[in-house]
Amino acid sequence: MSILNNRGVVAALGAALLFGVGTPVAKLLLGEVSPWLLAGLLYLGSGLGLALLRLLSRRPTARLAPGDWPWLVGAVVSGGMIGPALLMWGLASMPASGVALLLNAESVFTVAIAWVVFRENVDRRIAVGMLSILAGALVLSWPGTARFGATLPTLAVIGACLAWGIDNNLTRKVALADASFIAMVKGLAAGATNLVLALAAGAALPSLGASSAAMTLGFFSYGLSLMLFVMALRHLGTARTGAYFSIAPFAGALIAMPLLGEAPTWPLLIAASLMGVGIWLHLTERHEHPHPHDALEHSHQHAHDEHHQHEHAEPTQPDVQHTHTHQHEPISHTHPHYPDVHHRHDH
Repeated sequence: MSILNNRGVVAALGAALLFGVGTPVAKLLLGEVSPWLLAGLLYLGSGLGLALLRLLSRRPTARLAPGDWPWLVGAVVSGGMIGPALLMWGLASMPASGVALLLNAESVFTVAIAWVVFRENVDRRIAVGMLSILAGALVLSWPGTARFGATLPTLAVIGACLAWGIDNNLTRKVALADASFIAMVKGLAAGATNLVLALAAGAALPSLGASSAAMTLGFFSYGLSLMLFVMALRHLGTARTGAYFSIAPFAGALIAMPLLGEAPTWPLLIAASLMGVGIWLHLTERHEHPHPHDALEHSHQHAHDEHHQHEHAEPTQPDVQHTHTHQHEPISHTHPHYPDVHHRHDH
């Protein structure tokens, strides 16, 4: 199976595109909405929008295994509460140019934690590709003069990036669950937290039109983006998903040109080249070796592929997606694979 046909790649790039597009659009709202309050409205819009989507589509009530709840709670607290609070505290005390540059540390923390703590497989090709994509993000976000301000605000922004890196890795632990439910919970928690903090800090409520626009943008650029991100984690693992998501600044820059009347620049062209090389290295990856699968029982959406060969009370077509608790018998085989939920083995 070529990674070009992997739905995880499509989901990761879609998540990056939606999130990147949201940045220049959100900039249009900053004249009427304070940054902290805008963050709350964006997150809240994502959570409420996904809740409405689940209601209209009559999605069944999501059920997490008891062992999954600590991972989800940890992700919500780390990425939805601690991360935004640290970022806004740092942003209030330092120039935006320094914050924009420091935010690239999220990808570094995400990948480092995946490789070092969770022992996710990485080879030289993937490492070089990740560095190339990150270099492109740095070129794109590097201001003419980067000013970082005092030490504590700088550390706060770096701490926010660390919190989001932890969040991304913890979310992978529940990536088999309903992606829209995971994104909804995180959006509602982050939205409520940021709104309370912003109002407590003295932010004024914007007009109904501006609030509605912010929440609608949040549904697409945060809600749907996060849902696709969770789906990508399921198929690609954390490190590769984080690498693809790093192209979000480039997507935002492309949209900003026609939307805000900005002209192409040399940094944009250089960043595009570096990111293109990194993505090509990832897209052309082929990881294949003999590997074992231990006995496992879990529940998630699946079709009857080479990893899902089990009986049903009623016949099921091989290509039909369905969800139920099922068992994996121990097997050993060889085929191209990625560090998805069924390939978390040592190398």
